[in-house]
Amino acid sequence: MPDMHSATVILRTATTVLLWISVTALSSCTAFLPQVAPGSVLFQDDFSRPVSGWDRYRDEIYEADYEDGTYRIRVITPQTLVWSLPGVDLEDVRVTVEARSIGGSSDNLFGTICRYENAENYIFFLASSDGYAGIGRYITGERILLTDESLLPTDSIRAGDAINLLSTTCNYQSLTLEINGQVVAQTDVYDTGSGDIGLLSGTYAVGDTVIEFDNFSATQP
Repeated sequence: MPDMHSATVILRTATTVLLWISVTALSSCTAFLPQVAPGSVLFQDDFSRPVSGWDRYRDEIYEADYEDGTYRIRVITPQTLVWSLPGVDLEDVRVTVEARSIGGSSDNLFGTICRYENAENYIFFLASSDGYAGIGRYITGERILLTDESLLPTDSIRAGDAINLLSTTCNYQSLTLEINGQVVAQTDVYDTGSGDIGLLSGTYAVGDTVIEFDNFSATQP
């Protein structure tokens, strides 16, 4: 089983309870992380090599694989969120990636992850093709949206199959989500740590959405 997980999707209400399935925890070494200069490249991938470490998986729930120099996640079932991790251990990090919807409903989800310790502890940055965005985290399996009680509307997201540039930053206690050069969400956390980074894709009531990712980069903020 690859290190991608399927789960009940994050809905736009504060009362939603998520039941995670197909969970496989990652171990994470947090001690003695090296000091690097701001702007230094920590990890990058243009997905031109299908052996660069991302999950390659296919079943009746989701598919994830390299295709035509990109990385695509297809979520087949409704109310499902999946994610993929390259298997690195980073603390402060700025993740930049190009994302676009190439199939399915605009009522979808796509985004990035930082400080992924395991399936119950990580920070997530979310956007949807119909114009919503937000920042949240899981703490011991409990979902908390940090920017509001629900994802908030934004006009910075390009509709249709246009490319959206996501820039997400975990910098000590500060979390920032930028979409196409515009800061759309910003908040703080009161504890820090390290972990993996990754990509997210999901569905709401309508299944079979496809999100294409390209030019993934992680740098020191």
